[in-house]
Amino acid sequence: MSKILDIPLHVSYIQNLDKKKDFGYHLTEHLRLNGVYWGLTALFIMSREDALDRAEMIHYVKRCWDEEAAGTFGAHPGHDGHILATLSAIQIMAMQDALDEVDTDRVVQFLLSLIRPDGAVAGDSFGETDTRFSYILIQCLTLLGRMDVLDRDIHRLAREAILENIRGSMNFDGGFGTEPGAESHGGQVWVCVAALALLDRLDVVDRDLLGAWLSERQLPNGGLNGRPEKLEDVCYSWWDVAALSILGRLHWINRDKLIAFIIGAQDLEGGGIADRPGDWVDVFHTVFGLAGLSLVGYPGLEDIDPLYCMPAKVIRRMGIEKGYTALSRMSST
Repeated sequence: MSKILDIPLHVSYIQNLDKKKDFGYHLTEHLRLNGVYWGLTALFIMSREDALDRAEMIHYVKRCWDEEAAGTFGAHPGHDGHILATLSAIQIMAMQDALDEVDTDRVVQFLLSLIRPDGAVAGDSFGETDTRFSYILIQCLTLLGRMDVLDRDIHRLAREAILENIRGSMNFDGGFGTEPGAESHGGQVWVCVAALALLDRLDVVDRDLLGAWLSERQLPNGGLNGRPEKLEDVCYSWWDVAALSILGRLHWINRDKLIAFIIGAQDLEGGGIADRPGDWVDVFHTVFGLAGLSLVGYPGLEDIDPLYCMPAKVIRRMGIEKGYTALSRMSST
């Protein structure tokens, strides 16, 4: 088993993702725009953001625009608009320095239409709500430079309502669920902690209690899980570890064991990273494995911003004040 990250192999793996159009490729069409974001972010982390054609990528994102959904993006051309695909589109365009090609006013209008009176946020017009969507709305508005809309006119109470809904999703163990009353989960913990950080309300969180819950997600083999009594999974190298980073408790896990676990999940023949050693690889676990390695300072990787799961240098280039640099200072105090 290799003890080092094979960057050239993983770059090649991502470059070839769109070339094998088998049955599985078409079955995952509903994740296509997300997959572009995952692949591009992984390339940025490996300092190879030039490995995919920029113009082709921007063209594809624009084809995912759903004109009938009040102005938003779908997961693939012809798919209905959804807040998750919209975030991926905005992240991709931000990384490609092409946000000026997004109809910001239409997107903001769509996002505001998803806020419910109780502060929950829906994913689309069909109405399913989730704290993930609350975070996505806040990140989208932040990246677009439009967080101020939550303080205007009929939306002036929306910020507090969203905050209270997230606060209501916090549990006795310090963690967060998909909605008030739902069990704590590593993925939901990250979206809620990151949302609170973007709202300047991390005071809501008991950092030591939640930090302890997150650190207990690390198993003896170095991997982390999302809930007690579950298997380890490379993706929680992001969800759990990024939350710990935001809380300033990153040192509460064993860095060397985590690195060894992620490195061990590489496919050293075709490239990519799996959920755990020996399983099939995919781009989802590849980006979150790389992001986890970046968070714990694996050499040769670009910094990832724990609030956005985007390259820290992109956040700095955009002039966004809430980002990696500020968190680094906070974590060191």
